[in-house]
Amino acid sequence: MSDKQDSIELLKETNAGIQMGASTLHELITDIKNDKLRGIMNAAKDEHDELGGEAHRLLLEYGSDTKEPHPAAKAMSWMKTNIKMAAEKTDSTAAELVTDGCNMGIKNLNRYINQYSNADSRIVSLTKRVIRSEEQLRLSVKDYL
Repeated sequence: MSDKQDSIELLKETNAGIQMGASTLHELITDIKNDKLRGIMNAAKDEHDELGGEAHRLLLEYGSDTKEPHPAAKAMSWMKTNIKMAAEKTDSTAAELVTDGCNMGIKNLNRYINQYSNADSRIVSLTKRVIRSEEQLRLSVKDYL
């Protein structure tokens, strides 16, 4: 039996993670020089948008609103991305930033699955799909590091 509050909390955290990923990808795409890498990142952004839409629909179904990423986390991510890219605007730097973001997302989402262990199986499944998406993106950009 699922617990509604665990379901909502896991869904909010999953949605916030998706938003962080999509935002970072959006910031980086314009600076990518390699067409194949830009395609990888555009496809990942589209997938994040699709997963975010699914998370949003589930949140509405549960009668909850979305959760924005924590302002401090969002600001730190923005600063890291922009400072690193300003210092060295290369595809390698972008791939490094994406890899770091994927690693953080994978770690956090796994922690939330454990923390909200009574969440509805549909939400756990969505969160695991986001994790797999992050793992795949991390693998896809490794050749550009």
